[in-house]
Amino acid sequence: MPRLYGKATSSSHILLSVSLVSIRSQFPALFLVLIHYNPPVRVLIFILLALALSDPAPWWQVETSGLDTNLRGISVSQTRTGKYAVWASGTKGTVLRSLDEGKSWKHLKVGGGADLDFRDIKAFDADTAYVMSSGNGEKSRIYKTTDGGTSWALQYTDKRPGFFLDSLACDSKTHCLALSDPVDGKFLVLTTDDGQHWKERPRDKMPAALPTEGAFAASGTSIALCNDKDIYFGTGGPAARVFHSADHGRSWTAVETPMASGNASSGIFSIACRRRSIVAVGGDYKEPVGASKVAVWSNDSGATWRLAEQQPGGYRSGVVFLSDDDLAAIGPNGTDISHDAGVHWTHTDALNLNAASFAATHGWAVGPKGTIARFHPHLP
Repeated sequence: MPRLYGKATSSSHILLSVSLVSIRSQFPALFLVLIHYNPPVRVLIFILLALALSDPAPWWQVETSGLDTNLRGISVSQTRTGKYAVWASGTKGTVLRSLDEGKSWKHLKVGGGADLDFRDIKAFDADTAYVMSSGNGEKSRIYKTTDGGTSWALQYTDKRPGFFLDSLACDSKTHCLALSDPVDGKFLVLTTDDGQHWKERPRDKMPAALPTEGAFAASGTSIALCNDKDIYFGTGGPAARVFHSADHGRSWTAVETPMASGNASSGIFSIACRRRSIVAVGGDYKEPVGASKVAVWSNDSGATWRLAEQQPGGYRSGVVFLSDDDLAAIGPNGTDISHDAGVHWTHTDALNLNAASFAATHGWAVGPKGTIARFHPHLP
């Protein structure tokens, strides 16, 4: 039987954990059926995840590092066979894909993108993915592949002053959003409803951007889709605000949060939503160990915001929901977890990471120097 790392755990938890891990590795199709068609099994998995996250031992295992790239985009999805496709992206035109649990990685070339900074990637299986680059004007682009990265189609770019893509969010292969810094005084939200053509959402009912206000592209997660019609994005600079649309981006509100702000390096860097719970993290990236006002939460769909009562251990570039109340926030000096929808955070790991992605309990994260790490609930 595999050894369990970390603090002592009951034999029943060990047996349940090992059984689920064994089923997932040996019978992936059966594991997929259990997840999708057996609610008690889903509940059990989330309970075991919570137990794993409460363990103080490190729960990221570095799978590869040393590549000459700063990885900021990561996406993991389950294929029809029950296996997982993991895609990563970063500086110097880097796009990587693994179809074998990270044992090997294929370096994919995006035509015309060798010098681009790919800050975000969204994939849905082994074949289909969008990748977004950040930069001024035409350096900001959206590409898509439907053949596993063999070829890429340039779907959008823009020459207008101020255009700078920060984040990409998708809820299907054909429905995605992208966020740009202000163009002509207002933030720009792009959308595709057919997976091929992108258009601007109307901005006549969007509040004007404050002078020097912008969004951040540190992890490609400054915009989020939730509950089909709700869109949220976070900003920084003179104020840390959350913009919210409850009607697919036709109209917007903007609410100031108590997140750290006041200079060009501080504000909201990442936002995540689950039903009415919204959590945002950030701080000042020039003060990575500063643990003041780096996490806020809302339980009323973003109408009001509160500082976390127990803050993460420093500036955080990314946040992701693991279940209804469990989240992970990552940054240069490690990872923090919350079991109460962002009200309290506990430091769990010291690995320098930029972004994370989860599909059920299958999690991956990326960071500087080509770091790619895999989530392990302390089972070898």
